[in-house]
Amino acid sequence: MTVAEAPTRPKPIPPIFKVNQGFWEGSKVGELRLDHCIDCEHIWFPPSSSCPNCLSTNIDWKAVSGRGKVWSWIWMHQRYGWAFDSEVPYLLVQVNLEEGPSFVSTLVGVQKADIRFDMPVKVTWQERNENQSVPVFTPDDTERPSGAPFGEE
Repeated sequence: MTVAEAPTRPKPIPPIFKVNQGFWEGSKVGELRLDHCIDCEHIWFPPSSSCPNCLSTNIDWKAVSGRGKVWSWIWMHQRYGWAFDSEVPYLLVQVNLEEGPSFVSTLVGVQKADIRFDMPVKVTWQERNENQSVPVFTPDDTERPSGAPFGEE
């Protein structure tokens, strides 16, 4: 049996724990929410129970812009899960978000020849079930003033 002939399988659903619950609650309403330290204002990903900057446990969730720039990418040709067979090859990217954290996800809606370092991208969501959508990125064609760094549009 070839990959193309393989039966379609459901995609895995990431588990929801106390430490990542705010992230998944944001996904239900289309918000990218990241951990935010109330004491030092640091924002980070992936979620944890204390701030990696000052070790405070005084944290909450902050909705961020979901915009960033491609730092690195790779076209995945290897099958790592049967549920994703129809998507091989797919584009994995490391995105540096405007707010600082890096985020690894897939990039959709772009041709192989068009991907580039510092390419502006924005988050969008792919629904997995009524409680969760997973973040993916798409090219961001939003106009910015020439040379304006993140946050200074």
